[in-house]
Amino acid sequence: MDLVVEGIAKALRLLVTADREVVRISLLTLRVSGLATLLAVVTGVPLGTALALSTFRGRKISATIVNTGMGLPPVVVGLWVSILLWRYGPLGFLHLMYTPTAMVIAQWMIALPIVTGFTMAGIGQLDPGVRLQILSLGASRLQLVWALLREARLSVLAAVMAGFGGAISEVGASMMVGGNVMGQTRVLTTATAMEAARGHFDTAIALSVILLALAFGVTFGLTHIQQKGRHT
Repeated sequence: MDLVVEGIAKALRLLVTADREVVRISLLTLRVSGLATLLAVVTGVPLGTALALSTFRGRKISATIVNTGMGLPPVVVGLWVSILLWRYGPLGFLHLMYTPTAMVIAQWMIALPIVTGFTMAGIGQLDPGVRLQILSLGASRLQLVWALLREARLSVLAAVMAGFGGAISEVGASMMVGGNVMGQTRVLTTATAMEAARGHFDTAIALSVILLALAFGVTFGLTHIQQKGRHT
């Protein structure tokens, strides 16, 4: 218990004194996870909407793949991204291994099925009468999709929050493709794992508290938007 109290106290000290290294890895954490989530939203929302509204052969297996991907182990993602970006891999000429860009790619692959699956479920559970009503008003295909997304905005925002949570909390993939290089690719999750492995549990607890605070702050903002939209 003393270790936990000491860790929380150290977290407060690091925040109050604006520790340079903690600020740097916190900003990198937000940049990498935020960009990965944005990419997942840009690609996952249209994909989830298409799967919810389309009827084509193979739709069920496509939905099953998406739902399976929602529980995709980060270490598997890290392995495949490493193979692709490795020096002698298919994309090795891009020299992205052990860079923040590689971490964004890995986190995007983790968040994408989460955003897609939540969006697909949110659009799919809308009353079919809403779709017919919108079409009867003469809406185009694009206007129909936009109207359905507005109707399912609570689910879409839940998808964004779940995607961000999946991105910012993973450590295995970031460690494999980022390398936890100090000053370059070290983020809060990899730094926490490293300090715990060294036996520096007070520092690990402090970093985990800061990580939780960041995740809470972003999720609080998104939840505020979600609940505000509930009454409009």
